[in-house]
Amino acid sequence: MSESKPAGAGAGKGGRGGEDEVVDLCRDLIRIDTSNYGDHSGPGERAAAEYVAEKLAEVGLEPQIFESHKGRASTVARIEGEDPSRPALLIHGHTDVVPANAADWTHHPFAGEIADGCLWGRGAVDMKDMDAMTLAVVRDRMRTGRKPPRDVVLAFLADEEAGGVYGARHLVDKHPGLFEGVTEAIGEVGGFSFTVNENLRLYLIETAQKGMHWMRLTVDGTAGHGSMTNKDNAITELCEAVGRLGRHEFPVRMTKTVRSFLDELSDALGTPLDPEDMETTLAKLGGIAKMIGTTLRNTAAPTMLGAGYKVNVIPGQATAHVDGRFLPGYEEEFLADLDRILGPRVRREDVHADKALETSFDGKLVDAMQSALKAEDPIARAVPYMLSGGTDAKSFDDLGIRCFGFAPLQLPPELDFAGMFHGVDERVPLEGLKFGARVLDRFLDQC
Repeated sequence: MSESKPAGAGAGKGGRGGEDEVVDLCRDLIRIDTSNYGDHSGPGERAAAEYVAEKLAEVGLEPQIFESHKGRASTVARIEGEDPSRPALLIHGHTDVVPANAADWTHHPFAGEIADGCLWGRGAVDMKDMDAMTLAVVRDRMRTGRKPPRDVVLAFLADEEAGGVYGARHLVDKHPGLFEGVTEAIGEVGGFSFTVNENLRLYLIETAQKGMHWMRLTVDGTAGHGSMTNKDNAITELCEAVGRLGRHEFPVRMTKTVRSFLDELSDALGTPLDPEDMETTLAKLGGIAKMIGTTLRNTAAPTMLGAGYKVNVIPGQATAHVDGRFLPGYEEEFLADLDRILGPRVRREDVHADKALETSFDGKLVDAMQSALKAEDPIARAVPYMLSGGTDAKSFDDLGIRCFGFAPLQLPPELDFAGMFHGVDERVPLEGLKFGARVLDRFLDQC
């Protein structure tokens, strides 16, 4: 691990809430390839960490860079608030992105092209948009001498896309003092809009997220010649088990957060929603149905298969990998269901596991989110929802920090926002970025 403090420089341009430079900041970040392959084979996040540190130092902050492994770097800084005796707020984002194949994209994923009113590139919504909003707002506030009401800790983190081991988890385990006094946090995948009609836009605030079990499944069998009958073929046994799991539909389980979201949606639509007929409910949600639908039940998606080394040799072992996600309060049921579906021949082991999270949708921080959104969008209504995936909030929860997903974006109704995450042609509307910077600035006034 290495640490450094870059020297300060002159201030850059900016406007109210930093909206004048948020697009340029996001564009710069997209152009820094921080692809995370999960094995340190990517370029790493060091260049992004240094870029962020430079932008923070330019306006008088003293950022620190923490490197957990060569190239795997995170940047942390603290802003003094008007009342340092109050509990502090954490704003966290990650700088790594999932890999992208340029041949599949309309615009190169690391070129930061602007077209059709959007900024295109890997990380545009996951989550260099929020990184840029945070930088833009902080830079503007520091230049204009506007302190937040309380201390704010900024964390731009490595490795979120592979579980956060070399980013958030490293800082929480090795440098917990960085987060001294922090009681609440905001991060990714929340605060985005869903247009109901011309009089109402819902903004989904993440108050819960599913837990994870990334698993390796193994079956041992009898090796032999491919021309001979073999009733103990490991591949056959494994594929049958994986097929059962991949086709299995886990039962609907209504958690507190999902129930609250559906109640809000029912009120917004002016129609009752039947929990027994979720297909009809999801049909009303357009592009975000994919995000909401998977929060109704546990899921297990087979993602990788491996076996054999020659066409005429039956291997003695076959493996598969599964991305398992469980609802808050339903981990034991999930694991029991897995073992029943897979059967006794399949050996299951975790590659990476993490807990589910859930908090209530109340308090002064939630009020500040609602107020900031309403000030920029008079037809806004903030509502709670559950994220089907996971974020670095899981690590910060270990420090007793109450975490929310709040990266505000106003989106055009036709944009498939859920499809942007890890998808081809990821992009973010320019006006959405500017809107987010303004909302985040107002939020910090009241946080």
